[in-house]
Amino acid sequence: MLNKDFKIYIAGHRGMVGGAIWKALAKKGYSNLVGKTSAELDLRDQAQVKSFFERENPDVVVDAAARVGGILANSRYPYQFLMDNMLIQNNLIDAAHVSGCEKFIFLGSSCIYPKLAPQPLKEEYLLTSSLEPTNEWYALAKIAGVKACEAIRNQFGKDFISLMPTNLYGSHDNFDLETSHVLPAMIRKFHEAKESGDAPVTLWGSGRPKREFLHVDDLAQAVIFAMENRFEDNLYNVGTGEDLSIEELAKLIQDITGHQGKILWDDSKPDGTPRKLMDVSKMADAGWKYSIPLKDGIERTYKWFLENIQSIKEVKF
Repeated sequence: MLNKDFKIYIAGHRGMVGGAIWKALAKKGYSNLVGKTSAELDLRDQAQVKSFFERENPDVVVDAAARVGGILANSRYPYQFLMDNMLIQNNLIDAAHVSGCEKFIFLGSSCIYPKLAPQPLKEEYLLTSSLEPTNEWYALAKIAGVKACEAIRNQFGKDFISLMPTNLYGSHDNFDLETSHVLPAMIRKFHEAKESGDAPVTLWGSGRPKREFLHVDDLAQAVIFAMENRFEDNLYNVGTGEDLSIEELAKLIQDITGHQGKILWDDSKPDGTPRKLMDVSKMADAGWKYSIPLKDGIERTYKWFLENIQSIKEVKF
């Protein structure tokens, strides 16, 4: 068990994931939390990150900072997705190691696994085949982060661990239609179509690919679990172990938002990976399991969306 006074630095604490982790830690009594906005600390700048670690010397680091986005954003900005994420994580990992930090939690994504890997996705499938082209730049960066943490763990014996969440959603998500992921984009599309007299909603692809979704508050609990325990291995999947088709997801969100119009599928647009179901048996064996059902989680997220609809910020590149 960590001392509740340990200094915990959460990189990306203003984002959906980092904010959820901060809130969960504070609720559990951790009082020495550190966070910096991008204006206060540019994580892409090695000198700034090094100076920050020399000043703060955190006991634990959680890397929830990343440039993220859906298929459209990944395809439009491949260089930023590769380079920004490499710079952010490399600076954090190295500065944490050099400063003597013994506990580092690196957060990645299920997209690190090959496009056509067997389902469900096991941790040992990493680097066994080609990646999904629509998000390979982000995936390549995250794979490098996983391997950097593994190298430090193997060479120096430090507790640097990588958690690979499945598709995340929840409060403070990105609802911008150009850069968001599929679930928040659907919430916004169905809501706006309902407000426009139940206009038809056009969605990308065929609707056949299957996806798994985890509420961000569940991920926050998984991060705390990893902080408070020492795992035997360096890489763990975090998810529900359950998936559904994009068409099923669309119908669920349509029902929750109250949209009564038609759903149209634009199969000229890419589907992405056919299926991404996580094998979460390693986390289960370690003692952790998710708790928020998908329908409940989407209802919570839609409620937050409605309460914050006037202040939701659109991410721009």
